[in-house]
Amino acid sequence: MNAINTIKRSPAGIELVRALATEGYKIFSTEQARELASRVGIKDSYLCESLHHLQRNGWIDRIRRGLYSLSYTVSEVAPVHDFEVAMNLASPAAISCWSAMNFHGFTDQIPGRVVVMSTTDGFVPRPRKSGRRAASRGGYVVGNAIFQFVQVKPEHFFGFEEVCINGSRVSVTDPERTLLDGLSFPRHCGSLGESLHAFNARGDNLDIERIVDYALRLDAAAAKRLGWVLEYYDFDLSRFRKLLDLPIKGYRKLDPTGPGRGPCNSRWMIQENLPGNIPS
Repeated sequence: MNAINTIKRSPAGIELVRALATEGYKIFSTEQARELASRVGIKDSYLCESLHHLQRNGWIDRIRRGLYSLSYTVSEVAPVHDFEVAMNLASPAAISCWSAMNFHGFTDQIPGRVVVMSTTDGFVPRPRKSGRRAASRGGYVVGNAIFQFVQVKPEHFFGFEEVCINGSRVSVTDPERTLLDGLSFPRHCGSLGESLHAFNARGDNLDIERIVDYALRLDAAAAKRLGWVLEYYDFDLSRFRKLLDLPIKGYRKLDPTGPGRGPCNSRWMIQENLPGNIPS
């Protein structure tokens, strides 16, 4: 009888899951599983086969090599939140763009993916081979969730807050950084129209000084887009004049992913290429 058949006929694998849940290991490494395996009768030489069997039968999900999470089917613990998984897929990492917009209540739409910001120095996995077409389009599949990574320069990784989800600390871009990212990465936020709607949703709660400071730390294109948006929504120019005075060479598209067509605003050096109506 081979090792796989031995494990399939034994409740030891399920007991390992229960032991992990009892110890509070919603997310665990192979080494942490090894520490508990001997308690439930799993030999060290059979551990990898056991984990493979548990994954195939939906008891655990593989996050990346050597790291797993308990499946939502395990009733002994609260289901692992997708944001918790995201924190283990990249380092450093922060929930961003459309996922952060939804978290902050800027949109009622449910993103189809969990968007994660990370630096080029962090661990960002390549898409796993999967039958799901989403993975081939750059997503990373863990369990029933798809994760999309937005890579930024290390000096541009800022503007996030820590929140508690299921007892775990999770980094999420703060409201101002989230809004600013919507102007830089609209395709990761649904569309530029959705990002502008988020500005409207934030309204008078927008921290102008903070978002201006963030824009100046990024690049001139982000700064000019932000200035255009703030003026459109009738904020006091004296609070963001630094954006107007910032030098820039050449026009930048309001929607960086859109076509190079539309009227040019020489005041902000922005080509207004947004189709349709702007949320007001």
